[in-house]
Amino acid sequence: MQKLWSPWRSKYIDSFKNENKDNTCVFCSAKSKNFKEDDKSLVVYRGKNSFIMMNLYPYNNGHMMIIPFRHICDYTELTSEELNEITDLNKHLIKALTNIMQPHGFNFGANIGKAAGAGIDTHLHFHLVPRWNGDTNFMPVLGEVKIISQDLLDTKNKIISELEKFKLK
Repeated sequence: MQKLWSPWRSKYIDSFKNENKDNTCVFCSAKSKNFKEDDKSLVVYRGKNSFIMMNLYPYNNGHMMIIPFRHICDYTELTSEELNEITDLNKHLIKALTNIMQPHGFNFGANIGKAAGAGIDTHLHFHLVPRWNGDTNFMPVLGEVKIISQDLLDTKNKIISELEKFKLK
């Protein structure tokens, strides 16, 4: 069994303990920013019910999240309209990432609840992680270092351009 191990993510998860004293949700804050003009915003697309955001601490190049606007943590509370849009955005995002990065596969899913591994368990979100044959290596294990070979801003701009080709509403 191969493992995609990411020890660097614990720093990301721990950052919310001190930084989030006013209980502001990082996803609720991100959804309202003008993503095309704000280089710090990792949002690449805003739909009617949900948005797409890059992961600041990615498991792999191109690690994206699809997030409903509504601040909910229970998957069963998603409306059919929200779920349909999330599914549609996932489909278009897979096409866009395939055109940009040519991965060999994808992982798609959600960690629902702390026990399931959710770093942010108060706002439901779905991960889409491009995968390549042999994409795990020794750096995270020996040096607690993850090599992300692409600049986040460059990747963000490529994804925005690619998604615009689909003329999403």
